[in-house]
Amino acid sequence: MDNNDHSARPVATPTEARGWTQILSCYRQPSDGRGIVEIAITVVPLLLLWALAWYALKQGYWLSLLITVPAAGFLVRLFMIQHDCGHGAFFRHRLVNDWVGRVIGVLTLTPYDFWRRTHALHHATSGNLDRRGFGDIDTLTVREYRERPLWGRLKYRLYRHPLVMFGIGPAYLFVFQHRLPVGLMRGGWQPWLSTMATNVAIAALVATMIWLTSLGAFLLVHLPIMLLAGSIGFWLFYVQHQFEDTVWAHDRAWDLHKVALHGSSYYDLPHVLRWFTANIGAHHIHHLCSRIPCYRLPLVLRDYPELSGIGRLTLVQSFRCVRLVLWDEGQRRLISFREVRQRHALA
Repeated sequence: MDNNDHSARPVATPTEARGWTQILSCYRQPSDGRGIVEIAITVVPLLLLWALAWYALKQGYWLSLLITVPAAGFLVRLFMIQHDCGHGAFFRHRLVNDWVGRVIGVLTLTPYDFWRRTHALHHATSGNLDRRGFGDIDTLTVREYRERPLWGRLKYRLYRHPLVMFGIGPAYLFVFQHRLPVGLMRGGWQPWLSTMATNVAIAALVATMIWLTSLGAFLLVHLPIMLLAGSIGFWLFYVQHQFEDTVWAHDRAWDLHKVALHGSSYYDLPHVLRWFTANIGAHHIHHLCSRIPCYRLPLVLRDYPELSGIGRLTLVQSFRCVRLVLWDEGQRRLISFREVRQRHALA
């Protein structure tokens, strides 16, 4: 569908989530030329900023550290392109998507084939209380939390602490956990091959960069970029599903399309942040139709503005989501540890 051609756009809007999936399918067709441009305007500035941060070390580390901030933004955007490749949405041909995704995975420290499989499981099970554990944030119900022993509750509270969730957690995930296909040991040879090949390519790239610069310079420049980009990426994934009025249900009541539309947020970011995050904030649309390229998601919101009011979170509102940690099956919303304590005190 051409960006300016909306003659095929249905006039009526559906009342059910499944109907939205059918309507949005006309936005799925990617443009190879647009994909190449999107990669170029992401990779080239990233490389230039990396080189500039390395050069700025001579002037002082604080200047170099300042430059790593926008560099991390471009690395986040590159990961989002890899994400689209994993859905077969960035280029027309699957083979092109897969090999571009694999190459980007070396830069993002993410084994593409392993990640693609776990992410597919996330899409297939998102919001299902009976199928938690793959590609999502560990979320307990209030009942499950209360039934845990003291040590179990303490571990969950530690896991949910912002310092762990958005600091230590992303660093562990991208630097260590992604080095082995944990969780897919029975998934055949492909996750192992993808992970080991990515590790070898990462080692070769790191060795080359250290040879061109130095070990100290490489760590001073690249480590902040990776850590900041990882934390931003984790934050985006968090607020896209961990908001107060999200949807969780047990298998018998779970509906893929309803959870996609109402269990994923519309993260309404400022325009510059939308660009750096490749429009992933329109996450409810993405879950309804994951084959829509990131650069077409704004077209959907423009053509169907009623979708902008579903699960909408502003940047300021999103910070309140950090305290929401437990699913209340009675009220059907996420609540905080404080609310649980207050209920217990009143009981």
